[in-house]
Amino acid sequence: MIDANTFVHALKRRAILLCALFLAGCATPVEVLAPVAERTVPADASHVSMLVATSRQPSGDPGTLFSGERGRQLSLAAIDVSIPPDATRHSGTVQWPRRLPPDPRKDFAVTRVEAMSVPQVREWLRKDPHHGRALVFVHGFNNRFSDAVFRFAQIVHDSQADVAPILFTWPSRGRLLDYVYDRESANYSRTAFERGLKALVLDPDVKDITILAHSMGTWLTVESLRQMAIREGNIPSKIKNVILASPDLDVDVFARQWTEMGTKRPKFTIFVSQDDKALAASRLLSGGITRVGAINPAEEPYRSAIEQAGITVIDLTKLKTGDKLNHGKFAESPEIVQLIGKRIATGQAMTATNAGLGSTVGAMVLGTANVVGTVAAKSISAPLDMIEQRPESTGKASVGEILQSNEEAQVD
Repeated sequence: MIDANTFVHALKRRAILLCALFLAGCATPVEVLAPVAERTVPADASHVSMLVATSRQPSGDPGTLFSGERGRQLSLAAIDVSIPPDATRHSGTVQWPRRLPPDPRKDFAVTRVEAMSVPQVREWLRKDPHHGRALVFVHGFNNRFSDAVFRFAQIVHDSQADVAPILFTWPSRGRLLDYVYDRESANYSRTAFERGLKALVLDPDVKDITILAHSMGTWLTVESLRQMAIREGNIPSKIKNVILASPDLDVDVFARQWTEMGTKRPKFTIFVSQDDKALAASRLLSGGITRVGAINPAEEPYRSAIEQAGITVIDLTKLKTGDKLNHGKFAESPEIVQLIGKRIATGQAMTATNAGLGSTVGAMVLGTANVVGTVAAKSISAPLDMIEQRPESTGKASVGEILQSNEEAQVD
């Protein structure tokens, strides 16, 4: 029998190992966002133009643009990113500059940054050539502003998604030991994200919305949708798909959130992996409670609950990428990121029979063939079948009130 001191020592050693893996996987350059001269961009480079909404505080430095501190209101910007020619990079990778200024022939580089007003955002959406289809990305823990911008540019480019790219970035300090600060910053940003979503829903040029959230960003996403459902009485039908990649969500809390979102939910797709080392560390920090992104969907009670809820779960445990933490497989696997772009983000329901992944990457897909925007069961309590329904209230706001409030980033 192991004594208490030996057990604690073993836990500490495991935590230290996981922290070392975090550090190895998350180190990135800084001050890379100052625009490069257009003449330095090769003709065969690719370009991603994205709209950015952030609850971060402006840094005052053109190389970083926004810090990891909490802003008092939502800031809006348009950012163009140059991606090196396909001949000089592999799909799934972000090629960070090793020196400044970035060399667009081999590095990701920013070519334009423009602060945006609400009318300019509306005009950007009106002129966007993607038929009113928007993809909103929410990053995870330990991400600087530049991390979020370059990762989203990579996802948009590699997925070949026919969508208007919209990044929501919240105040992560991009430091390993600031896990609790980041978690509270995600909480701080719920209302800002909810109002941003409502503004998209109310915009006549936006026809449907897919949300792609990663890691701790899934907490912010699900909490904001829950908050929206309670405030409005439902989640608007324009929000068609919600994709949770490696969700750092307590399984019990997610069950409660699912119930409180009501019965008119978007189509949920979840990417999980039982070898995710980042979620193993999160579990240690969270009282030993399993994270949603680390479940085995083939086991009970998860399998029955997934099928009842109409959630599609794609198990990537057997998939191998260059990610030492196994936490970013959704973005680093060419097959998975193209799946997101070509099927999920274009409004097609993902099912076990049409995924086409098994022979390619060994992925397992579980769920039901639901129409996008609906759930299979007429009446379910929660994914874990343990929580009762609660009443909901309503509330409305105009586009101007949503985007121009001085309290954009405040939590109710």
